[in-house]
Amino acid sequence: MSPSEARTLSAPVRVSFDYTRSVGPVLGRFFDGLREGRLLAGRTGDGQVIVPPPEFDPVSHDAVTDFVEVPDTGTVVSWSWVPEPVEGQPFDRPFAWVLVQLDGTTGPFLHALDVAGPDEVEVGQRVQVRWRDERVGAITDIVCFEEPVEADDEPRGVVADDADAAPGVAAGGDATPLITPVNLAYTYAASPEESAFFRGLQEGRILGQRCPACGKVYVPPRGACPVDGVPTTDEVELAGTGTVTTFCIVNVPFMGQKIKPPYVSAYVLLDGADIAFLHLILDVPAEEVRMGMRVEAVWRPRDEWGTTVENISHFAPTGEPDADFESYKVHL
Repeated sequence: MSPSEARTLSAPVRVSFDYTRSVGPVLGRFFDGLREGRLLAGRTGDGQVIVPPPEFDPVSHDAVTDFVEVPDTGTVVSWSWVPEPVEGQPFDRPFAWVLVQLDGTTGPFLHALDVAGPDEVEVGQRVQVRWRDERVGAITDIVCFEEPVEADDEPRGVVADDADAAPGVAAGGDATPLITPVNLAYTYAASPEESAFFRGLQEGRILGQRCPACGKVYVPPRGACPVDGVPTTDEVELAGTGTVTTFCIVNVPFMGQKIKPPYVSAYVLLDGADIAFLHLILDVPAEEVRMGMRVEAVWRPRDEWGTTVENISHFAPTGEPDADFESYKVHL
């Protein structure tokens, strides 16, 4: 293998979806307060004042029912500088994450601090909330923390009992579902063994690695045998046929789905392998897929191949008799 062929592969990966949850009456109350430009905290049985308010007292486990409004000023108790922000963070320029103990509270609150450089952040620094002009009842209603317009050592405003709070926040809170976009971007670096596997797929071959101690064959390959802990040094080419061990019928649609449900995602034990390989089972009604079914790889057109497992479009039934359960029972 040439030095260029020996290089490991890497690729950018992005995982994103909208996470929907019901915030419930306690956090709903907190988010309603944000919409009004107010910060609501929960008071626990031992007198702790926490923002955002917890649903249950962490000590007594009783439901938290005592709420107070706290000022939007506080003190930095810890911080971390972000020199290179990533997509989705509060700013596209350097900023600091800070833990701020809001006046009247007993625990810190995490948010961003907008300052020019790390030399402008310090523990004990007084800060205040910068509110968004148009608020919707989300944590992003707080743009960030900033240095107070009139810096002093005194809290701005007072802690208000819930009974004195403005009527903008209903006593029961708002349990409307909250939709939060989740976006994770990273670079996946394949191991040398995985890189060989992906390069094999680019050539229309399925490559695994054999443990020299126990003889087990792993595909996709692993750098070390999980049984013996020794490097898997022997490359093995496997046929594109195998046996369905376990499977799942996907009936629920989701964002980004490429195949219309129902369809089957299954573990296929390739002939000669000792670990099952996860892929799609198509070209057969979902209700006819079963454990022991013999299947074979269906490859995409050659001009669509890359260094990806998607070179195999799916697996389809071979028409052979089902495999005996004894032949795959240890691979479930």
